[in-house]
Amino acid sequence: MQTSFNDPALFVNRELSWLDFNARVLNEALDPRNAALERLKFLAIFATNLDEFFMVRFGGLRRRVAAGIVEPFADGLAPQEVLERLDVRIRELQATASRCLAEDVLPALAAAGVELLGPAELSSDERAAIDAYFETNVYPVLTPLAVDRGHPFPYLSNLSLSLAVTLRDPARGTELFARVKVPKSLTRWVPVDGAGGTRFVPLERVIEANLGALFPTLEVIGSYLFRITRFSDFELSAGEETEDLLAAIEEQIFRRRFGEIVRVEVERGMPPHIRELIIEELREELGEGEPEGVPRLTERDIHESDGLLDLGDMLTIAALEIPELRDAPYTPVVPRELRGERSILDVIRDHDLLVHHPFESFSATVEEFVSEAARDPLVLAIKMTLYRTSGDSTIVRALLDAAQRGKEVVVLVELKARFDEANNIEWARTLESHGIHVVYGPANLKTHAKTALVVRREGDGFQLYAHIGSGNYNTRSARVYTDVGLFTCSPAIGADLRDLFNSLTGFDGERSYRELLVAPHGLRGGFLRLIAREAEHARAGRPARIIAKMNAIVDDELIRALYAASCDGVTIDLI
Repeated sequence: MQTSFNDPALFVNRELSWLDFNARVLNEALDPRNAALERLKFLAIFATNLDEFFMVRFGGLRRRVAAGIVEPFADGLAPQEVLERLDVRIRELQATASRCLAEDVLPALAAAGVELLGPAELSSDERAAIDAYFETNVYPVLTPLAVDRGHPFPYLSNLSLSLAVTLRDPARGTELFARVKVPKSLTRWVPVDGAGGTRFVPLERVIEANLGALFPTLEVIGSYLFRITRFSDFELSAGEETEDLLAAIEEQIFRRRFGEIVRVEVERGMPPHIRELIIEELREELGEGEPEGVPRLTERDIHESDGLLDLGDMLTIAALEIPELRDAPYTPVVPRELRGERSILDVIRDHDLLVHHPFESFSATVEEFVSEAARDPLVLAIKMTLYRTSGDSTIVRALLDAAQRGKEVVVLVELKARFDEANNIEWARTLESHGIHVVYGPANLKTHAKTALVVRREGDGFQLYAHIGSGNYNTRSARVYTDVGLFTCSPAIGADLRDLFNSLTGFDGERSYRELLVAPHGLRGGFLRLIAREAEHARAGRPARIIAKMNAIVDDELIRALYAASCDGVTIDLI
């Protein structure tokens, strides 16, 4: 029996494993059994996932290599080797996605009347209508930016689409260069047949066809689409001033705009001298000598595409209401206990209720729990954590209603939820403006818990109603992501949540809890104890089983403990 679990062969590299996950997303787009718009949706999700991977994980790994860190990961791979393997795998997946779009998905959509067209594919009347659309809706928004001695290369925002335009001055015979940004404020897909149509021209192609209007005295030689991705994983450092956390996060969001460029996407066919010019100009952004630990942009950071850039924008088309091209809508069921006239609080008082989303209704359970608590005159207080929530949120409206009814409402809004910081700041200000007590949690930690506590006067005392879930309080994601939630009146759990909220809103630090495992002090050790307990059962000949559901497992010690328990005879299922 193996007694050492340090063999690198026992570990899978986290970054390469993440790419395998995104490859499974791409496989849904490749599967012809899926409806055409669903396949387009998965292509868009694959692309947006990859964008975030570059902004965070890939960018962080580049910095690790630039800092000279060579220590291998648990799987035995050094950072540079991981970077090289990622580069190869990413290019393979991107090529597969481009072929899938061009050869499978777009033809399938075109056969059903949903088309992406170029200006040359339009009739003369359709082209005239698109040109009129450009004149009225696009031209006023565009700002052509010349690049020469008197005009420095413009700042490029993260994930923005741009046209590199080459021009000739007929009077002097000189070649010129300009950049035209494709505005994010305008719809990417210009409808050929007006609102409600299913035939579209990409906005960048509309702009290209009308570049003469932007440069009336010059000859347009060519135009080439490109897009940049910036490193965006900025965290508050240990020594950073955090007296005003909200202001510090806003500063962090602002700094993110100027993260170093980690990827340059270009459409195939861009001339080499234009590519070199773009790379050289983008290198200048870092300044002379380049900051220590910040990687130098090279030709290797260029990714060529055979088709459209920024496939994430395809989500707009994937959302078209064409039933025959989409999966049949799924209607979540209402749990049996909640189908009668009894209130959800009455049901929870009788017994615990475990719900499984999206198969069971989020609105009939979680949203109803908060809404009923807001309306109930015997409810005195509601305490919640909000990590990510959705616009026009039923839960947020219920919290505002509760505050207006005079209830004590306390909400911990996690300002450090990556890429949702600005949204959460807006929600925090909205909640505060309605008299809700808003706290932000410890500056050096992310509060990832999803939990709510309702305090209700009953008889001569108080009853605590609790919800603990694995999913965000977000209506949209609750229709898609698989998550579980527990509703309970357990005195021990209620007391634990009471203490947890007091810890989050006050100055109290590490606590001991009755039933809950709370990070960062108790969760990891609690898991290790539970794994060891099952291993002891197995060694004693008793039944032993571990079933664990997670987004990822990357903790070396926990992985080794699971290997050891498995060797002891514990049956382990990791979901």
